[in-house]
Amino acid sequence: MSIGINYGQIADNLPSPTRVSGLLRSMQISKVKLYDADQNVLSAFLDTGVEFVVGIGNENVSAMVDPAAAQAWVQQHVRPYLPSARITCITVGNEVFKGNDTALKANLLPAMQSVYNAVVALGLQGQVNVTTAHSLDIMGSSYPPSAGAFRPDAVPYIQPLLNFLSMAGSPFLINCYPYFAYKADPGSVPLEYVLFQPNAGVTDPNTKLNYDNMLYAQIDSVYAAMQALGHTDVDVKISETGWPSRGDPDEAGATPEYAGIYIGNLLRRIEMKQGTPLRPSSPIDVYVFALFNENLKPGPASERNYGLFYPDGTPVYDVGLRGYLPPMDESKSARKFCRESVKCPFYECANETSEIVHPPFASLIYKRPD
Repeated sequence: MSIGINYGQIADNLPSPTRVSGLLRSMQISKVKLYDADQNVLSAFLDTGVEFVVGIGNENVSAMVDPAAAQAWVQQHVRPYLPSARITCITVGNEVFKGNDTALKANLLPAMQSVYNAVVALGLQGQVNVTTAHSLDIMGSSYPPSAGAFRPDAVPYIQPLLNFLSMAGSPFLINCYPYFAYKADPGSVPLEYVLFQPNAGVTDPNTKLNYDNMLYAQIDSVYAAMQALGHTDVDVKISETGWPSRGDPDEAGATPEYAGIYIGNLLRRIEMKQGTPLRPSSPIDVYVFALFNENLKPGPASERNYGLFYPDGTPVYDVGLRGYLPPMDESKSARKFCRESVKCPFYECANETSEIVHPPFASLIYKRPD
């Protein structure tokens, strides 16, 4: 299936990456997005064919302005895993323009350029994209979609960033949550419109295009905003979308039923290779948020309940994704063995002698951690 999944790890009760690798492969998920470049995760997916988006956290973005630091990061976190792990994209920061850190905003593009230059220096351009993910609140206007426009205060940052994405052939990533619109105004936002259920839809008065769901309208408003800044040559991809199965009492619509309807209907659209009304021949490219409920995420209860699965591998709701989480005692069978015996510093086997090899470290003999 061409669906992508966000694999967040802000929790203390998640299964090991080796077991998660088994779960995702049993579901035939072929694309995974991380918020870091966790070596335990990448090592667990070697030679599986799964595509990875890896991330540089906001706390590390400013350091990446230094070309030497960017080169070192790519050398350490990306180069060693290729081609066994299919890393196809690096996100530099996440929702940077949502906050008030002006230094971070100013450093974002120079950091992206440094990381891109490091990718080019290693001969990986065309194989590994460099981009960043945005919150939808970078939009000053999103209705009707044809009138989409970025916030005026964001434009001085977005304009040169779009020029970079165009030059590099990288996508514009946006985190879209129709749930937020419904939660903010459940009395005015039709539930059917946000859940991809049958409804009359909304017709854009300028283009006469009809939208039967909010997500597609949001995507096309981003395309319109980019066109207003002179770019029709950058693809929009949905780096996050999802619906919470539970929330606080004031979080309308956060139920397993609605979450199942939203994700189930979205999966059907993806399977149909459907495009938006503005770009009907370009199938939507979506990473669902998220794989697991994450019990340590701050904020309202909904933030901890976006998962398709509980940490024990049980589905939170049924959308037809049949997955199998290998039990702990079977997880070792999926490991890659070699002729050498190493004292492995990685996740599950940190305190045992193991024959697992995590390329490119196979030639090293590790000492048991103190």
